Amino acid sequence: MSKIMSTTKRYFLPLIFVTIVVSLSSCSSNPTTRNIDSGTPSPTTTRTNRASSQTPSQIPSVAQLREKSPNQEFPKENTPSSSTPKAATSKTTNVTMYTSDTQCQELIPEKVSVPAEEPVTNVVSKILEKRDTSDFSLSGYRVNIKNGVATVDLRISPESKRQIASLSSCEQFALFGSLRKTLTSNAQWNIKEVRFTERGEDIVL
Repeated sequence: MSKIMSTTKRYFLPLIFVTIVVSLSSCSSNPTTRNIDSGTPSPTTTRTNRASSQTPSQIPSVAQLREKSPNQEFPKENTPSSSTPKAATSKTTNVTMYTSDTQCQELIPEKVSVPAEEPVTNVVSKILEKRDTSDFSLSGYRVNIKNGVATVDLRISPESKRQIASLSSCEQFALFGSLRKTLTSNAQWNIKEVRFTERGEDIVL
């Protein structure tokens, strides 16, 4: 009997030890097995995937949003200061222009405003416009000032019915008298004498 008990103990004790070791190892490996079998990622894994899927270039910062919004709401417009340079450069100056009265007896002064760039040429143009009629018209003119002498060269239009030689004394006074008085009376131009030519040839009055 004692032999049977000793034999039983010899076989069962190792078996019990092996069973305990196997059960412990299976318990420690179950959580991992459950996670793998279920296919459900752990909370830690989910957070890592979400963070890695959104790169810094895809997530606009608050500073970037603030920088974009003004440009979208208030597009650049042209300001009033950007359209005024032309107006600023067109300065004018006041000069004294003389024109004949209706009886061709005297020349009457008148203050007029002309572009400051070429005041002499522009005031001559104003006088010639008054003398341009349906039967006497000019196609152009030139003004040259040298050593205090202003030369006004006139070009009669080919369609003009009358020529300079056919002008009456009153018409000549209104045209040439006005030009001469205007050019010599504005002291800022330093013009002492005025000559009249037609296509370079002297006009005899």
